[in-house]
Amino acid sequence: MTVKKGLLTTVAQKCNTLIQLKQLHAHILRCRINDTPYALAPLLSVAATSNDASFFSYARSIFRHLTHRNTFMYNTMIRGYLQARSPLLYVSCYFGHNLSMLQNGIAINNYTFPPLVKACIALLPSSNVIGRWVHDHVVKFGFRDDPYVVSAFIELYSVSREVENARVLFDKTTMKDVVLGTAMVDGYGKMGSVEKAREVFEQMPHRNSVSCSAMMAAYSRVGDFKEVLALFEEMQNEGTKPNESVLVTVLTARANLGALAQGMWVHSYAKRFQLDSNPIFATALDAGAWNAMISGVALNGDAEKSLELFCQMAASGTKPNETTFVAVLTACTHAKMIQQGLWLFEEMSSSYGVSPKMEHYACVVDLLSRAGMVEEAENFLQKMGGLAASDANVWGALLNACRIHKNIHVANRVWKKLLDMGIADCGTHVLTYNIYREAGWEAEAKKVRSRIEEIGMKKKPGCSIIEVDNEVKSFLQVIILILKHRKCTNCWIQFSRWGF
Repeated sequence: MTVKKGLLTTVAQKCNTLIQLKQLHAHILRCRINDTPYALAPLLSVAATSNDASFFSYARSIFRHLTHRNTFMYNTMIRGYLQARSPLLYVSCYFGHNLSMLQNGIAINNYTFPPLVKACIALLPSSNVIGRWVHDHVVKFGFRDDPYVVSAFIELYSVSREVENARVLFDKTTMKDVVLGTAMVDGYGKMGSVEKAREVFEQMPHRNSVSCSAMMAAYSRVGDFKEVLALFEEMQNEGTKPNESVLVTVLTARANLGALAQGMWVHSYAKRFQLDSNPIFATALDAGAWNAMISGVALNGDAEKSLELFCQMAASGTKPNETTFVAVLTACTHAKMIQQGLWLFEEMSSSYGVSPKMEHYACVVDLLSRAGMVEEAENFLQKMGGLAASDANVWGALLNACRIHKNIHVANRVWKKLLDMGIADCGTHVLTYNIYREAGWEAEAKKVRSRIEEIGMKKKPGCSIIEVDNEVKSFLQVIILILKHRKCTNCWIQFSRWGF
């Protein structure tokens, strides 16, 4: 009996229950369909890759009892093991037991290696040796220039923090396409090397929404949200249609920069092209809308309304994210709602699974400091492990509170902590100098002033971000200083000279 090509695949895909799948299996065997062993391939494919545990268990049973297996069947089981999060069994399907591809002399093709490399990634760091062994096999079987195989290895080396090996592999590949370029951009991005990621991105002869998404994700990881929006605008000018991943990243950037108009445009765009049905995007969109309302109410000084909206957000099933907690903690800070703020900080990780970041620590320090509780703020930081050098801004916020509330002893300890971390900048030096001088600690003040002169520090002008005509702009606080100057008759002349 012969069956029209593709029919078995179509029928197998319509099986919603294990009973239906077994009935189809029995029908294939009973009808003695030509090439029955290979006729089971569509059935095996659906069962192994359905993300249904019972289906996959049945697929494993079918595979074990087959007398004839081909490359497609092995590749199918390899993908199935990967989806089932059983990477070790996946690797053993390629080599390691009497049913493996290598043991049975099954031909290898380019579809075999990408998921095999992903299994090695899942097994890191213990799979470095296996990964290199697989790489040797890629060269041996002649797939060293296949873009999908090479991109998988670029990801492997990047995740294992061997990004330079990934770059060597990238440079040696003769046929560089959008797949390879995107993999390299993503590799650099995951390492935080946004400059190198952008260099590769700019050199790509062709770019698509996936490559743009990788570059945006790189900027988002280091908090450069302005570049995310700039790249999104560039995509629009080039006519590149954004995918859901791009829109999620743009929404995140908009939430962090407060670019409400751009966020509304993204919402409208997603609805027009029916992208808002994507669950990840819908979640980000919902959270973004709630965050905008919570932040807006907080800016108007209604902290209690912000907390009420927060509770409504959680009750609606929309999970609060990092931005949400920055908004509500800031609201508590301005309203001096100390107990509520501390409770929210505890709830972040315990109830909502949101790990506190530097911004959240800074919010709690600000919350306590504004209420004059600088000792409590210091104890809070010590309890949290003291934070790392990269989070020195949190200590700087506490130092500023010490000056406001004239607590020289805490200020002195914080200053020494910053010096020990080796990251005190000019602004911190000047602030500490003023604290010592105002407290009458002249000897300490002179030491700080001497450090400033010895190092030759120059104070950097402050920078703020605003949204003007749907575009995020930055402007220097030097403008404010000029406006405050009593001789400001020539302000606008100066502005024009500076290009403002």
